[in-house]
Amino acid sequence: MADRLRCPNCAAPLELAGRVLLCARGHAFDVARQGYVTLAPPRRTLSPGDSPGMVAAREAFLATGHYRALAKEVAAAVPSDLAEPAEARRLVVDLGAGTGYYLSALLRDRPDWQGIALDASRPALRRAARAHERIAAVACDVWLALPIQDACADLAINVFAPRNGPEIARVLAPAGALVVVTPTPRHLRELVDALDLLGVDADKQERLHAALAPQLRSVRRRELELEMTLDREQLHALIAMGPSAHHVDSLLLAERIAQMPASVTVSASLVVETFRPSHGVATSA
Repeated sequence: MADRLRCPNCAAPLELAGRVLLCARGHAFDVARQGYVTLAPPRRTLSPGDSPGMVAAREAFLATGHYRALAKEVAAAVPSDLAEPAEARRLVVDLGAGTGYYLSALLRDRPDWQGIALDASRPALRRAARAHERIAAVACDVWLALPIQDACADLAINVFAPRNGPEIARVLAPAGALVVVTPTPRHLRELVDALDLLGVDADKQERLHAALAPQLRSVRRRELELEMTLDREQLHALIAMGPSAHHVDSLLLAERIAQMPASVTVSASLVVETFRPSHGVATSA
């Protein structure tokens, strides 16, 4: 997938030579032995992203299968026209890919697709790089220019992650699509007050649309409500993998969870929305 990437220094195309990505101007980027490559602008220090502890918690929680229905809904949100034969292998870019859970689920059912996982967290990318043989893992800052060639992505997915509207629009093909997953204010409502977690802003959806307009327009929107029965260990993993992990003292959190029932029913409330380029071909989603 090197030909789908571009140099973060000069935006020139990249090619793979052994375990090094090179551009025509001589900029070089080593592929780490763990399977990912860092493509960051010069003199720019990447945010560390999710910590090893957060990544381990995410991997543990996702392994329980509680978000399997969400992965299926992401797949269902992919426009049907993207399933049609293409001259080149389809490319899906996962922005804020984490461990590659949703990206690998898409690729498993689409043998003619390949994926690029973008994230700032090296611990997450180590897992994403081995989540599927057709995933290329790239460390970068998704708030900056993406190290992806113009108009080369057939699909972008963005699950619980930051998004850069103009850059997503730039890398999407004219007939491409973006699938975004965001929580509603009802998400994890049983835990927000009980454990003093971060809530979801009521205007989150409006801000999402503002960030993507005018280049991208919504063509499909589905709300997904999941009821999950979690034990204390799963409950801890769910909280430790998300944004509240940055804001809640870990010892205090553990004490509060220990005081909760051995089994708790928790509601996941999510919006799965599909966007297409405003100038693209109008198609049914």
